Amino acid sequence: MKFFIDTANLAQIKEANDLGILDGVTTNPSLMAKEGIKGTEAVMQHYKTICEMVNGDISAEVISTDFAGIVEEGKKLAAIHKNIVVKVPMIKEGIKAIKWFTDNGIKTNCTLIFSAGQAILAAKAGATYVSPFIGRIDDSGWDGVELIAQIANIYSIQGFKTEILAASIRNALHIVKCAEAGADVCTCPLDSILGLLKHPLTDIGLAKFLEDAKKFA
Repeated sequence: MKFFIDTANLAQIKEANDLGILDGVTTNPSLMAKEGIKGTEAVMQHYKTICEMVNGDISAEVISTDFAGIVEEGKKLAAIHKNIVVKVPMIKEGIKAIKWFTDNGIKTNCTLIFSAGQAILAAKAGATYVSPFIGRIDDSGWDGVELIAQIANIYSIQGFKTEILAASIRNALHIVKCAEAGADVCTCPLDSILGLLKHPLTDIGLAKFLEDAKKFA
């Protein structure tokens, strides 16, 4: 399973990349705004900076909701760097745009997926990735990880090549569960990635080893 970090914060991207396990980055307008990135030129430059930092797919989201607008934005985003993946919302016009991008060699990430039916449509249109939002599904009283498993099963049966990018990750356990359910990619905040490092028995064991090592000093 590939690891993407879900942020526009350059320091966090660098920290995750320095671990040696980072495969890509996902962003959205909310994450850009959180970092104070405003204006089209500033956003484009920020995407370029991220692409120069990470050797992997970088999802850059459109804000248009009509076919022509999505395509126009997507073409500009894709021109920034070869690693850009155009992030398109799961709407009727978005599916049409994903098919256009697919036919023209532009990678896409269909975002805001909340059902297997939506994931099927995105795969049929040729999306490179689909992004089920498992944390938000959990918030609604359903099981987000179960959706990952359902999509993975359908894609396996039907032979779809679209990768399942588990999004809206809330904690380290979500990452483990998504790996078990068959997600191809997990995108999450830095805290969730670092959470995988932690276990109290590791801390206890290391402290014991270090204490014993002092006896041989």
